[in-house]
Order: sequence, then C-alpha cells, then structure tokens
Amino acid sequence: MLTALYPWIKSFHVIAMVAWMAGMLYLPRLYVYHCGTKPGSTDSERFKVMEYRLMKQIINPAMIMTFVFGILLVLTPGVIDWSAGWWHMKMACLFLLTGFHGAMSKWRRDFLEDRNTKSQRFYRIANEVPALLLVVIVIMVIARPF
Repeated sequence: MLTALYPWIKSFHVIAMVAWMAGMLYLPRLYVYHCGTKPGSTDSERFKVMEYRLMKQIINPAMIMTFVFGILLVLTPGVIDWSAGWWHMKMACLFLLTGFHGAMSKWRRDFLEDRNTKSQRFYRIANEVPALLLVVIVIMVIARPF
C-alpha cells in the first residue's frame, strides 16, 4: 500500500518540510527586529502577534506534517538502507533541528512575557542554524555521500 503511494507521500513530505523551513528561517529574523522595540510598545505587541501566528499556524503544523509524512516514508518497504551512514547523519540533523525548534518556541515565550535577554546579534547568528542543518539534510538525502 505505502509503496504505491510513495511518490505522493514523498511530495507531501517535501512540501511540509519547505513550509517548516520557511518558518524556521523567518522567525529568528522577526526576533532580530523585535529586539529593537521597547517592551509594551505597539511595535513589540505587533511582533508578538506575528511570532505567535508564525509558530502556531505555520511552523508547528508544518513540522508535524513533515514528521508524519517522513515516518510514512520510513515505513515504506525498500526506501531506507538502515546501515547507510547518510541516514544516521540526516536523523542527527533532524534531531538538532527539532531541538532548535523547541529553543525558538522558548524564545517566543520570553518575548511574549517581555523577558528577552538575548541580543540582535545572537538572533542573527541563530538565524543561520536552520539553514546549515537544511543544507546537510538535503545533501544527505539527495547525494547520499556515505
């Protein structure tokens, strides 16, 4: 059954992953801008709404769908060579990306409660993390170097 649906499952997995990554790349940029506002200001409150909506309406559902379709791909017979090194590297990066997602959720709550202590520079650097993980994940899945 899953084998027949493989192209569809893979397509929806990629679509969900693109949506997840779009949000993961954009949210730290919002944090950079949010750092430049005064707590309680109209601009700060606007960023809180934007960050909430991005996390709750795009990033979280896209992550869940990425996992659902990814699990279905893993369960499809013949898709994964469990001894291949690329698979383990991809999973390690996915674990790190999921942890980063959790960190961004915590940072959003800090902003929500006007408790942010991190600098714009911190969020600028953090903004690069999902991009680097994405590069490694894509190379592992497409090129399968080991």
